[in-house]
Amino acid sequence: MSKSPDNPVDLDQIRELIDLLIEKEVSELVIEREGIKVKICRGTAAAVTSAAPIQQVVAAAPAAAPGAEAAQDAGYEDCVIVTSPMVGTFYRSSEPDADPFVEIGSQVEEGHTLCIVEAMKLMNDIVAESAGEVAAVFVENSEPVEFGQRLFAIRPRG
Repeated sequence: MSKSPDNPVDLDQIRELIDLLIEKEVSELVIEREGIKVKICRGTAAAVTSAAPIQQVVAAAPAAAPGAEAAQDAGYEDCVIVTSPMVGTFYRSSEPDADPFVEIGSQVEEGHTLCIVEAMKLMNDIVAESAGEVAAVFVENSEPVEFGQRLFAIRPRG
């Protein structure tokens, strides 16, 4: 998924920047290129203002309360936790009347579509990064999700 004439923002590059932000434990990153300004903040959502008319994209990573993450991990220590790579709306199926991509107990292979996260009118497939069994679904259909929010627990085979 890259930029298009209608949407000059390259979501793949934004995902890479978010990963870098997390990896380097940076709280805020601002990049401006070709009249487009992208500001990514961790912890709290920040208001972005500019005197010039610039397209802006803000992605906020929620700050977990101390001990909250440990409580969420209870029972899933042996699982791979799939998180949302972006802010958007979570969909369990490709259409409202279609069956969900996966259910608890479903066996998945690497690359298997788990859900869709809609962001800026773009549908983004979220896929399994490893083979295993779906142990938990943490989000209800059509709910908004934040960057880094837990979506699924996948218990690896083996």
